[in-house]
Amino acid sequence: MKNSKKNISAIFCWFESNMKEARSELDFKNPYQLIVAVILSAQCTDKRVNMVTPALFEKYPEPQLLANADFDEVYQLIKSVSFPNNKAKHLIGMAQKLCNEFNGIMPKEVAQLETLPGVGRKTANVVASIIYRAPVIAVDTHVFRVSHRLGLSNGKNPLEVELDLNKLIPQEKRADAHHWLILHGRYICKALKPQCTSCPISQWCPSSQTSDKK
Repeated sequence: MKNSKKNISAIFCWFESNMKEARSELDFKNPYQLIVAVILSAQCTDKRVNMVTPALFEKYPEPQLLANADFDEVYQLIKSVSFPNNKAKHLIGMAQKLCNEFNGIMPKEVAQLETLPGVGRKTANVVASIIYRAPVIAVDTHVFRVSHRLGLSNGKNPLEVELDLNKLIPQEKRADAHHWLILHGRYICKALKPQCTSCPISQWCPSSQTSDKK
């Protein structure tokens, strides 16, 4: 169900006033570390990724070293995350292309980021948004769910939801809105047990008035 413009405005005003420090919960120090962490985070918790990356970054502190890494050594360092086999291949391939085609410098354009192995639209949007404050919104499972429950979008897939959010959110606020929606979904508007009774924006949420939280 779509929400009213008035309610949507109130929701984002609340986010802006109360979540000024919202940021990614992945630990990283530079664009290279961020893209590695985001690739690892696919279908995996940020907490688990943050447990894995310190040793990975210690052994491969720059993309040039990861580009020449041995697959088995990378695999051993990340084997506790989901799909470690594929992710080890993607990390090495990403580093190789980053070095060979972009001189080790993280590209700014989403389309260029998407050419890197293991980097889909969501990952590209995350990197572009966080590093370059690009006016894009990455739609992960949390953003997808929260957008539907809050009546921001009826999109059937992440791209449709992204396009709907772009219509609602000014360019200069999209980088922050990405974090607002993710964190709200992670801690309040949970998949199985949404905390509607304690939700600070429930008064503007159409889903909070129903028993259907799908």
